[in-house]
Amino acid sequence: MRGNDPNDLVPPNEDFEDLYENAPCGYLSMLPNGRIFKVNRTYLAWTGYSHDEIIGRPLRDFLPVAGKMFYETHFAPLLRIQGFYNEVALDIVTARGSRIPMLANALQRMDGSGQLLFTRLTLFPAADRRRFERGLVDAQAASNDKIKTLEADSELREQFVAVLGHDLRNPLASISGGIRMLERDAAGKDEQVLKLMQGSVTRMSALIDDVMDFARSRLGGGIGVELKPTDVLEAVLEQVVAELRTAEPDWVLTVSVGRLGTVICDAARIGQMVSNLLGNALVHGSKTQPVRLLASTKGGALEIEVVNAGEAIPSDQLERLFKPFIRGESSGAREGLGLGLFIASEIAKAHGATLVATSTPEETRFKFSMRVDPVGG
Repeated sequence: MRGNDPNDLVPPNEDFEDLYENAPCGYLSMLPNGRIFKVNRTYLAWTGYSHDEIIGRPLRDFLPVAGKMFYETHFAPLLRIQGFYNEVALDIVTARGSRIPMLANALQRMDGSGQLLFTRLTLFPAADRRRFERGLVDAQAASNDKIKTLEADSELREQFVAVLGHDLRNPLASISGGIRMLERDAAGKDEQVLKLMQGSVTRMSALIDDVMDFARSRLGGGIGVELKPTDVLEAVLEQVVAELRTAEPDWVLTVSVGRLGTVICDAARIGQMVSNLLGNALVHGSKTQPVRLLASTKGGALEIEVVNAGEAIPSDQLERLFKPFIRGESSGAREGLGLGLFIASEIAKAHGATLVATSTPEETRFKFSMRVDPVGG
């Protein structure tokens, strides 16, 4: 083993001249007037210039027009003020006229009195880094464009819902009011026609409600619910059944609603869900068998079930039953847009509950199940 002489650690072919000429970076040295007086072989090889084409010329001669202006107005003053700069992005024009993106580091060398002797400049190719930076800028621009698009879409959604809620409802309200006025003096056939018209208005109003809920669910943040303790859920379900019995007097609805107590929910939305489920059962169920509504709280859960007889729902339809605009074959008067079950499912989700459907040749059953936490205890 050799001794601890530092020279023992230097390879025999390594010297400072070789280190300068063949360094893995470009070296330039500039006089106080900015003219280059020394350049290494690495820089010459990268740019394609000869030694004589570089020496005696200022650095700005090898910059594009925009680079000349930027260098003179930004980087040269920075060098004069602080005596150095680091990682300045420069495009160097090669002997063939192409450009090489580079990063430059500069350091001024002073004498003992503080006078500038020369400036050393190192340059590193930065094509990959510049591409990465441009990619980041492009990605940021794309992100900003996407944000603007989302904001525009959000405004369009609000306008769309406003049209549904205002511009379509108001004409229906006027028609309904006119029908009620005419009913006061109507008799016989005229009275029957007005009842049909009023039924059409009611049906159109329900369709608008469905479309509004669909728009809020798909275009906004989901169907809104107001969760609060309520002890009127039983009365809400009874009201839903009474309305359907009036609208569909030929159908038999059987109801078994236990004592539900106080439940944290949106009672109006639960009523809407049950109305949609019962309406679906009346459309697709057997006309010779009753439609059943069951509701109870047991095992810490509120359970509401709607059951009807009739043909079993095929398995492929059962899988997509709660998707929007899915309609089974029916000629019933209550056939709508195919949004009822989708909205019922969204109401269940908004309550943190589940709504599942099962179907056999004997019955089709929709079961809503929601955890019930004690209220006030």
